[in-house]
Amino acid sequence: MGTTIERIDIACPQGVGGWRHRHSALHLAVAAAKDCLKGAGCDAAELDLVVNAGIYRDRNLGEPALAALIQDDIGANPEEPHAGGHGTFSFDIANGACGVLTALQIVDGFLRARSIRHAIVVASDADPGHGLSEHFPFSAAGAAVLCGWSDDDYGLGRVSWVNSAEDDGTFSATVGFADARNVLRFGQSPGMDEEFATVAARAARRCLDAASVEPADVDLIVAAPPRPGFRAALGERLGFPEERIAVADDERMHTAALAAAFEGQAGRLAAGARVLFVAAGAGVTAGAALYRQPPGRA
Repeated sequence: MGTTIERIDIACPQGVGGWRHRHSALHLAVAAAKDCLKGAGCDAAELDLVVNAGIYRDRNLGEPALAALIQDDIGANPEEPHAGGHGTFSFDIANGACGVLTALQIVDGFLRARSIRHAIVVASDADPGHGLSEHFPFSAAGAAVLCGWSDDDYGLGRVSWVNSAEDDGTFSATVGFADARNVLRFGQSPGMDEEFATVAARAARRCLDAASVEPADVDLIVAAPPRPGFRAALGERLGFPEERIAVADDERMHTAALAAAFEGQAGRLAAGARVLFVAAGAGVTAGAALYRQPPGRA
């Protein structure tokens, strides 16, 4: 038994009207969440939990939590709950490309404790605005993942995490004051893909060992980031065919990438298929979890 993914929707600039909407992490997350709820036939008022895993947002906003703004914009009980009424709890988490997997782990804890029934995970990134970043490396994109629960042998398993012993500046993003404004700057090492893959492979092996599952028993790996070098290096380290490692089509996608990679494959999977989610990001941090596809999910 575990958390099941009921529906995934992706929002990209070409699908969102208006320049300000296309270049806003908030509007991309809201668009994805609204499409996801509508497609699933779920009213926003039914949501118990909204978790935002996006990182790069409008004007490098730090407060309030973007999840609270998303909750308000989608109409998920934005007012204070009345006595005996239904409320929605929302908060942000920050774990880069591993954010969606982290959010799914958190949602799984709430659902496993039976404290909630419906949750949505959202993730989005966009250039924070003119002059507020230097050489912004990621595509504007948003994702929403509606989560439910299965009492049968389906859904998300335990998440295994691995951190590298040393952080040698493989990837960094910092905000510093320049020209009377806070400017976002990025840095990465030439060996970033190799470093990410090394730690991700360790997380994947730890996850598979804990579940007594061999790599040959995995039907599909869904991985992030979607960089070709990372995908190839991960397959090499795990001895897993690269063509069976799914990544997002856009290699510049960031926090939405894991959701986008699975969205492109979910409808093709048979009930009971074993999927290994693998994500790696700055730190270097990597996580992996097995997921068994429930019947009737598209």
